[in-house]
Amino acid sequence: MDTRKCSPWSHLLEIYFYKIYTVKKLIAIFTICLCLALMPVIAQENNSTVNETNTTATIEPTTVPSDQPGEAKFRVAPTVTLRPVNDVINKSQDGLVELYMNNPSVNDVTLNTDVQMSVPSGIHVYGEGFGYGSAAGTVAGTFEVPPGTVRTIHINIKSEKPGDFTIHFTGLYWPDDDKDAFQQISLTHPLTVSEPSPDPLNPNPTGGKEELPYTYIIVGCLAVIAIAFIAMIIRKPPKTEVVIEEE
Repeated sequence: MDTRKCSPWSHLLEIYFYKIYTVKKLIAIFTICLCLALMPVIAQENNSTVNETNTTATIEPTTVPSDQPGEAKFRVAPTVTLRPVNDVINKSQDGLVELYMNNPSVNDVTLNTDVQMSVPSGIHVYGEGFGYGSAAGTVAGTFEVPPGTVRTIHINIKSEKPGDFTIHFTGLYWPDDDKDAFQQISLTHPLTVSEPSPDPLNPNPTGGKEELPYTYIIVGCLAVIAIAFIAMIIRKPPKTEVVIEEE
């Protein structure tokens, strides 16, 4: 005859460990739901990077100050340049040209600039201050740069079809309202379209080279930690037996 038998305390301890196991499962489920809710928020980021190429083409202007008193003139010649940054268009990046304007602080007059771009059919140009003119394939923009300020306009170029194209830039700049003292700038630059732009009519820049964002790396590390933590929590506890010997 076996002299060992279970007392009521054994049953109570089994209920106690079962409740602890149930609470751990609830904590694990809550942790999973919290991770799933936070992942989309953490993964959001703005990306709009464009790759630069080594192609540069700038036009350094010169001015001839007028000797007539009372005329608006530059003490120091301003800088107005057109610099092609990226001349290859594909699905992941636009063509990019920078219009850089610098009016030195020693000048007392405002730098006024008028720039026009002629583009072939199927090429779309977007940039701050630029709009389509009356002539097809021509965009124009006018800008004011007060003394002691610098302004850079990024001009994005998109294409509807692949091929090799040429864009033409022409422009004038002058001090204040003295348009007779204008100076000229010009640039002709080729574009290579290896792939059509995904949405040529969208004025927003196309995203640059796609790289794995840091947020996804962080989310991945958090997910691994959460999985390891959950595995430790939901691991089935060892069966506990309470045996009371009676003499």
